[in-house]
Amino acid sequence: MIKNMIQHAKKHPGLIPQFFFMTLGISGATLYLIRLARGPHVTFWDKKNNPEPWNKLDPTYQYKFVTVNTDYKSLKKDRPDF
Repeated sequence: MIKNMIQHAKKHPGLIPQFFFMTLGISGATLYLIRLARGPHVTFWDKKNNPEPWNKLDPTYQYKFVTVNTDYKSLKKDRPDF
């Protein structure tokens, strides 16, 4: 297969970028499938103290960078306690 690619590339030099990007795409897809096959990736940044720090936030805590006319003081808690 590689021998055929080299022969075609010698006859038609315009195919060299196509072979390069095809090889790059196939290898990237293969590496991604290997990464997926290795198992689920769950990242806990702080395993010792609190692995789920978002559960300690109040519903009135402003954690967004940009707010458009939202009053966080008047929001009610809409999630259960764990």
